[in-house]
Amino acid sequence: MNQTRHTANQPPAPQASALSDAAAAERLKANGLNEVAHDKPPHALVQLYLAFKNPFVMVLLVLAFITYLTDVQFSEPGEQSWVGIIILTTMVTLSSLLRFFQEYRTGKSAEKLKSMVSNTATVLRKPIKGQTRKLEVPMSQVVVGDIVCLQAGDMIPADIELLESRDLFVSQAVLSGEALPVEKYDTLGDVAEKSAQASTSSDESLLDRSNICFMGTNVVSGIATARVIATGNHTYFGSLAKNVLSHKRVETSFDRGVSSVSWLLIRFMLVMVPLVFLINGLTKGDWLSALTFAMAVAVGLTPEMLPMIVSANLAKGAIAMARRKVVVKRLNSVQNFGAMDVLCTDKTGTLTQDKIILEQHFNCNGELDEGILHLAWLNSIHQSGMKNLMDIAVIERAAELNNLPLGYTKIDELPFDFIRRRLTVVLENRKAQQLMISKGAVEEMLAVSTHYQDGDTVRELTLPEKIRILKKTQDYNAQGFRVLLVASKISSSNQQQYKVADEKDLVVRGFLTFLDPPKASAAPAIKALQEYGVTVKVLTGDNPIVTSKVCRDVGLNPGTPLLGPEIEVMDDVALCQAVRECTVFAKLTPMHKSRVVKALQANGHTVGFLGDGINDAPALRDADVGISVDSGADIAKETADIILLDKDLMVLEEGVIKGRETFGNILKYLNITASSNFGNVFSVLVASAWLPWEPMLAMHLLIQNLIYDISQLVLPWDKMDKEFLKKPRKWEAGNIRRFMVWLGPTSSVFDITTYILMWTVFGAGAAYYADGGGQSIMNSGWFIVGLVSQTLVVHMLRTRKIPFIQSRASLPVMISTVIAVAIGCWLPFSPLAESIGFISLDSSYWYWLAATMLGYMMLAQMVKTIYIRRYGVWF
Repeated sequence: MNQTRHTANQPPAPQASALSDAAAAERLKANGLNEVAHDKPPHALVQLYLAFKNPFVMVLLVLAFITYLTDVQFSEPGEQSWVGIIILTTMVTLSSLLRFFQEYRTGKSAEKLKSMVSNTATVLRKPIKGQTRKLEVPMSQVVVGDIVCLQAGDMIPADIELLESRDLFVSQAVLSGEALPVEKYDTLGDVAEKSAQASTSSDESLLDRSNICFMGTNVVSGIATARVIATGNHTYFGSLAKNVLSHKRVETSFDRGVSSVSWLLIRFMLVMVPLVFLINGLTKGDWLSALTFAMAVAVGLTPEMLPMIVSANLAKGAIAMARRKVVVKRLNSVQNFGAMDVLCTDKTGTLTQDKIILEQHFNCNGELDEGILHLAWLNSIHQSGMKNLMDIAVIERAAELNNLPLGYTKIDELPFDFIRRRLTVVLENRKAQQLMISKGAVEEMLAVSTHYQDGDTVRELTLPEKIRILKKTQDYNAQGFRVLLVASKISSSNQQQYKVADEKDLVVRGFLTFLDPPKASAAPAIKALQEYGVTVKVLTGDNPIVTSKVCRDVGLNPGTPLLGPEIEVMDDVALCQAVRECTVFAKLTPMHKSRVVKALQANGHTVGFLGDGINDAPALRDADVGISVDSGADIAKETADIILLDKDLMVLEEGVIKGRETFGNILKYLNITASSNFGNVFSVLVASAWLPWEPMLAMHLLIQNLIYDISQLVLPWDKMDKEFLKKPRKWEAGNIRRFMVWLGPTSSVFDITTYILMWTVFGAGAAYYADGGGQSIMNSGWFIVGLVSQTLVVHMLRTRKIPFIQSRASLPVMISTVIAVAIGCWLPFSPLAESIGFISLDSSYWYWLAATMLGYMMLAQMVKTIYIRRYGVWF
């Protein structure tokens, strides 16, 4: 225990003067509640607005407005049509509401993860009349100047200065990342005087202040009385939280991808629509009709259901992950999860168990020796003070033995203190022999030892032997272990009380090595992530030796760690270069972690960050996908995009796979639909220059798109090829552009053959020359070909393999294809045909349709094979 001594030249002990109830109330009113800033979910109306604030949605809303002008505002009375506007606004509304409901629901789920128990603190308060008393008050009502009483298990309620302490160990892992608890001393005594000098040294950080404890940390063992010196946003934790929340959330990989694709579609429209408008206007002479048709082409060129498909895919991914106890707070993070190619992770509590265990018990020759564990157990089990993490680890390890040394009676104890740095117990066995057992820090133990155990022989502890033991200790330290020495002696006297002076002439028996072990799921999870193309990097506030040891244990090559002080002097360019090869980043502050994440992003990576501490919050916010756990600090959970309810790290692999499946199905729709639509528009350009009328009415284009897009709503339930899932995937506007240019004109080949077929074989040309008719024949024939080819080609293009043979779509996609084709073939022969400008075709049409589709699918497969060979990618 901390035995405080006073000398004449030491300052008097500070008086723990309690605040009066009135003074506390006045300070609470003046300074506000003891709460830090946190990221509150936006109001439901704000969330609803944000759901509509999407580049794809904006494109559709602009098209809906233009359609309103052409189909309603400038149309002749009786010819006004609301069909196009209704279709577009319905698509926008459904996709945005789906996104809103999913994110609102998961936001509520994340809120419920917060502890429902109100944390309290024990403070001394003085009523107007009467004695000072202890009160349990909500932590939010602690004020500056309060005297707080702490014991094992308590959370530090604010930044405090220790007045009195006894055997106080505090875990600062949430702030520093250091796994082991740190010793904290009060402001009294020799130790305090030394620690105060150390605390004021320029090379020691704020967290190393020995007499200061920080809000959000917790007491592992010991007791203390302290004065509150800062509350709320003025605490170390509060300043960090405020800094995190003051920075706008960075644009993620998903946001950048959506923006680039939106602009790609807009550029295509800006080129194609004016061309269609001019060609139709010049060849037909009806400029209003040309404008109407050009606007329909704009709608036809746009994948109208893209916002809906994106939202449905992301929502399905979020629901699937929820079944694995993963809460997705932001839908976009599902795709970012799949696109992630670098995962940065904290060490303590994420890769490791955040629990100290006794790893080994060696004799002086470095050999495993059960007798060392027996002695350590006798020391730990008989000490009367609050057992620290090392004592608990010793007792838990010894519980695995069947031959514990029983029959000892405790005679006396010399408690641990921070000067001696050891704990000694004196026991008596059944033969009335007294045994002194001491364990503690290596240097302090060697100072009171004169011999060491060498097998069955006790030898003199000479200087070379001391050096050998110190060297062995350094070797264990280099492997990431914390080391204690165990020593003992048979007491020659039968005294009942012992003093510190009696700790002498001990015999060193051996070593105890402790560590924070890796989680069982860490190594297989990292291996699985690497197999899926995700590089894992470790960012921690802990020291590089311990971190490197953990990395080796979980299958990572630590290389040469990059330390926080080295990052501090680097500019952004140098840091971007350094992060390319480095795996371990140690002794980092929260801002260092954030800089490393940003440097990786600047190198073109999609970065995920896994952490649960207060010190991880800035990096969680800046990463493309921030991942925390439900037991993490509130600010970490609030900042994260994804929260793991189960600490099994294998869920990360499943998240990556689900993210890639989700994104793959989005890309299927986008690439296939954009290329098909581009092919249709290209065909319209050809037809506009050759045919005397539009090959398809504006209404036909809208109906065709509507049937096709509705059939694609089941794409979230489609399967992805295993090869696709093996690599990280991102939005690539360049690949989408190539896909459109290559595969779009492929369909145009058969659109042109259909024009020729309808003009010659089915009499559209003859009808035109006879009475100016024939348009209904052309419209009906091309409508069916366009819809059937667009729907069937999904099966050709959804995989890089041979469709139907090497890769088959899921049952929902197969059924939706059949239904869409059936509706498309039925419409020109239905009772609705005449009202929408269709006409029944000769039965021989079906043979020509089958031949056309067969030719189209063969050509599409050939073009796909050439494309893959040339560019090495498909989607």
